[in-house]
Amino acid sequence: MLRIALADDAVLLREGLVALLVRFGHQVVASVGDTDALMNAVALHEPDVVVTDVRMPPDFTDEGLRAAVALRAERPRLPVLVLSQYVATAYAATLLESTRSGGVGYLLKDRILEVRDFVEGVERVAFGGCVVDPEVVRHLIARRDDPLARLTPREREVLALMAEGRSNTAITRQLMVSEKVIGKHISSIFTKLDLPPDTTDDHRRVRAVLTYLRA
Repeated sequence: MLRIALADDAVLLREGLVALLVRFGHQVVASVGDTDALMNAVALHEPDVVVTDVRMPPDFTDEGLRAAVALRAERPRLPVLVLSQYVATAYAATLLESTRSGGVGYLLKDRILEVRDFVEGVERVAFGGCVVDPEVVRHLIARRDDPLARLTPREREVLALMAEGRSNTAITRQLMVSEKVIGKHISSIFTKLDLPPDTTDDHRRVRAVLTYLRA
């Protein structure tokens, strides 16, 4: 029996995964909806394995994956499985580079066809194995060749307007969406282009534009 800490902001999916893991004989010691709660749960319960989504509150970009990377940095032997709907290449490579200590996985929700495959993936990671969806590998390879390949068409459009010197307000008018939506797109662009959060947004905006122009 494994002791599992589970993090996903979607409550119905989270509870469904809890029921599934329990049905296969495992214990879910924590079921949480944000990364702060996940970090606290790991410190409190010291689980055998962590299963986390990528997009979590408050920004719903890559908080879960960043938490996974942070947990591995603090506890190199803590098995971590990322379960997501998409490939967040910016931090996925960092997480998967920690496979030297074993116990790492990255699976895509929509590509899991059998529940047993998911449970077996959790078990394999918990016992020191590595489980990575081939689509994740393909994205990481593409990332090396073209940094813009990881952007969605809408994100490319936003970045192109940023390169023209448009402000967020001007981009909002151009694309006829809210500034909140544009802000989320820009945050996602920063993440996917590996622009670390330890610089100001103004600096990251310039670096994002420079990456676009070079590409």
